[in-house]
Amino acid sequence: MDQDIKQRLLLPPRVAANGPHRRGKSAAPGGVGVGGGGGGGGGGGMAIDVHGLKKRGGGRRSWVRVDAATGASEAVEVAKPALMRRLDLPARDLRLLDPLFVYPSAILGRERAVVCNLERIRCIITADEALVLRDQDAEGAVRMYVDELQRRLVDRADDLPFEFIALEVALEAACSFLDAQAVELEAEAYPLLDELTAKISTLDLERARRLKSKLVALTRRVQKVRDEIEQLMDDDGDMAEMYLTEKKMRMEASLLDQQGLQGIGNNVFGSSFSAQVSLSAPVSPASSPPASWRLEKQFSFARSRHDSFKSSESSQYNIEELEMLLEAYFVVIDYTLNKLTSV
Repeated sequence: MDQDIKQRLLLPPRVAANGPHRRGKSAAPGGVGVGGGGGGGGGGGMAIDVHGLKKRGGGRRSWVRVDAATGASEAVEVAKPALMRRLDLPARDLRLLDPLFVYPSAILGRERAVVCNLERIRCIITADEALVLRDQDAEGAVRMYVDELQRRLVDRADDLPFEFIALEVALEAACSFLDAQAVELEAEAYPLLDELTAKISTLDLERARRLKSKLVALTRRVQKVRDEIEQLMDDDGDMAEMYLTEKKMRMEASLLDQQGLQGIGNNVFGSSFSAQVSLSAPVSPASSPPASWRLEKQFSFARSRHDSFKSSESSQYNIEELEMLLEAYFVVIDYTLNKLTSV
C-alpha cells in the first residue's frame, strides 16, 4: 500500500503530460510569441512588435519650438534622424528624451546643443531656439515651461544668453516640482508616525510601507538632479561647452575673417603676378614664395593667437557666470534632499 502511494505522488498523471499546456514539439526553440498551439512557436510569452517599435522610435515627434530672438512659440513635428543631422547629436542623447524609455535626469552639453532631461521637462536647447518635447503625461508642465521662458525673454533683467535662460527655467521647474512632492510626502508622513506612536495597527503599517517606497523613489530622483548639477560645477570643460552663443559668434567671426583674408590674398596675388610678368628675368617659385602666401600665413598666425587669448579670457568669465547659476539651484535641490533624508 505504501509503495502505491509513493508512485502516485512521484509520477505525474498521464493526462497532464499530454494536456493542452504542454509545449508542442513543432515549436521553434527560443521563439517569441503569444502562447497557444500552431506554428506561432511558443509558450505563454507576449509577442513584441519589434518593427513597430523601430518605426515609432524613428518617427516624427511633436515639439514646441521657442525662438530665441522673438520668444514666439509654435508646434512642430521633427523626426529623430532629422534632429541628429541638424544638431550633430548622437542617437544615445536623443534616447534620453524618448518617452518610450525611462531614464534618470541628465544635462548634457554638446557642440551645438544642450540636452536636458529634468523630470517632466525634456528639451533640446541651442543658441537660436529651444525644442521642448510634448508629452501627454506632462502637457501642463510643458505649457508652464514655455510660458515662463517667453516671459523671461520679454522681461530680460540681465545679460544671460538664451541657452542659460532656457536651462535656468528647466532647472527651476524640476526643483520646484520635486520640492512640492517632498512637501506632500512630509505632510503625509508625520501624522502617520504620530498614529504609529500612539497605536500600532496593520492598516497603519501598510500605509507606512507604501510611504517608505514613495520616499525612497523620490529621494533617488532628487539625488540624481543634485548629482547632475554638482558634476557640471566640478567640470570646467563641460560648463564651457554649454556656452552656445559664444561659440556661434566665434564661428561666424572666423568665417568672416577667412573670407576677408581670401579677398586680400587674391588682390595681392594678382598684383604680384602682374609684377612678375612685367619683369624680364624669371623668378623661381621655390626660392621666393608668393607674397599672398606669406601674407595669409602671417594673418592666420596673428588671428589664432588673438582668438586663443580671447577664448581663454571670455570662457573664464562665462564659466563663472554659469557656475553661479548652477550653484543657486544646487542649494535648492540640496535643501530638498536634506528634507527627505530627515523624514
